[in-house]
Amino acid sequence: MRVLSRIFLLFSITFYTQIATAAFIQPLRSKKAMVVSAHPLASDAGLEMLRKGGNAVDAAVATTFAISVVEPFSAGIGGGGFLLIHDSKRRTIQALDFRERAPLKATKNMYLDSSGKVRPNASINGYLAVGTPGTVAGMHEVHRRYGKLPWSTVVAPSIKLAKDGFAVENKFVQAVKNREKILTNNQAARAIFTRNGNFYQPGEILVQQDLGRSLQDIAANPRSFYTGRIAGNIASDMAKNGGLITLQDLQSYKPIWRTPVCGNFRPALRERQAQVCSMPPPSSGGIHLLQMLNIIGNTDLKSLGWHHPDAIHLMVEAMRIAYADRSEYLGDPDFVKVPQQQLINPEYGKYRRQQIDMQRAKPSTQVKPVDKEILQKFSRTLPSRLIPTNTNPKIKHSKYYESPQTSHLTVIDEQHNAVSLTFTINLNFGAGIVTPGTGIVLNNEMDDFAAAPQTANFFGLLGNEANAIAPRKTPLSSMTPTIVTENGRLRMAVGTPGGSTIITQVLQIILNILEYDMDAGAAVSASRIHHQWFPDTLRVEPWGLDALTLQELQRRGHKIVQTNPWGNSNLIIVKPDGTLEGAADPRGEGAARGI
Repeated sequence: MRVLSRIFLLFSITFYTQIATAAFIQPLRSKKAMVVSAHPLASDAGLEMLRKGGNAVDAAVATTFAISVVEPFSAGIGGGGFLLIHDSKRRTIQALDFRERAPLKATKNMYLDSSGKVRPNASINGYLAVGTPGTVAGMHEVHRRYGKLPWSTVVAPSIKLAKDGFAVENKFVQAVKNREKILTNNQAARAIFTRNGNFYQPGEILVQQDLGRSLQDIAANPRSFYTGRIAGNIASDMAKNGGLITLQDLQSYKPIWRTPVCGNFRPALRERQAQVCSMPPPSSGGIHLLQMLNIIGNTDLKSLGWHHPDAIHLMVEAMRIAYADRSEYLGDPDFVKVPQQQLINPEYGKYRRQQIDMQRAKPSTQVKPVDKEILQKFSRTLPSRLIPTNTNPKIKHSKYYESPQTSHLTVIDEQHNAVSLTFTINLNFGAGIVTPGTGIVLNNEMDDFAAAPQTANFFGLLGNEANAIAPRKTPLSSMTPTIVTENGRLRMAVGTPGGSTIITQVLQIILNILEYDMDAGAAVSASRIHHQWFPDTLRVEPWGLDALTLQELQRRGHKIVQTNPWGNSNLIIVKPDGTLEGAADPRGEGAARGI
């Protein structure tokens, strides 16, 4: 019976793989340079810069501003983000933090009522939900340091898109419908994103004249967002409506260059050593991406086969552990001490791996953040008798959601300089606010703080004192722009939106390429899984796993929930002959463009 079961399992997996492979998109291949983003018009803007002789930074900045116009619901100049840049000549990777920051008037308990409970939606809708935006400052800073074309040239495509308009697609229409109430309650938003309260239909032209004028101001002087007309409009509107952002917040905003977190992937089993570099705190993405890779360690996933129950089980348990540690230790490193080196220590990964039972899923109530005293000892190998001792507090969590918002873009130029950039306004249309006279949608990034200890945010993620609200503090993020090199040479650039699922998406795409030898199209198309500690559910895409695999995972104790497909990743791979191969996630509306 056991032999027959194994034969049936092998047949089922083979049959599913044939179906899945047929659904994989074909990647774009190019000899010189490539841009991949979440919208074809934005990718066109980046490609235009490359054709004009610009470099990866010029193309990335142009694409970012274009996304701000064509995807006002997902990301824009009213938000913030992170980027990694690979300098091929110097063989260096740097990280830029242009994330939103808490206003000076923000307080730790600003979202609690008189009884100490979190007020519903206070950190999601309206003026109190807005953090000080960083996108414009971030784009100017990276362009000032690395750009080649004039600043006004890279902003120009976005001005044209805003003033001349573009045809909206279904994603925009659905986004407006999903936030109808909050958008129609804001007069400026209602005037732009509806026709007197009626929805746009796919194919109709959206013109944003106010945003076009703001972009013209920014093209002439990027500091105008923080000191000029735009800043004055934002501060005035905030003051009138009980918001916290002031001119002082805007004038004092500065992006921060940080050192990326890097680690080696499977050096013992690979002829060519891969180095994975990603975003450091205040993003949790890089640390936990490396942590999960370290827990997987030397396991030969390829021999098991893609989505074998043993491979999935190990990945899920690694995810569970990483997100538990995230809840305790991650925050803004300018405010709290983040044990970064200990968490990404390969020896810590081995230690955590020893706690995984490959035959049984451990309930999340039994998986705890590692004890601080144990973590501090990771400058040396730990005795096997040590175990995590943190007690689990009473956890308030609810069903988690994956927002389709946030946007990622990837660029590699002819010299193999690369930019991997993720930026956002957080949820769909951010806080639902447009500053009058500017056309700028403002973020609701304050929801990424922990409003109260061990209370879930919109995505179901738990936080603690490390991610508590404080003036000028940066909220914790999951954004994971990533660059992988082999022997110092660029191998790939990758990233994705997806809220709490971002880190696990990037993990699986990297494994799809480095472990399973998929091409770019297959790597971003392949079905996904996700676990984030709480809620204690293993999320899978419909038709993502065959029936026997699902049955085996359930036998091991996994609580499986099938949900709609998630993510909108994009990726560029450098092939051994130096050519480029890129793809945009078929779950979204993006496009790869190359020369």
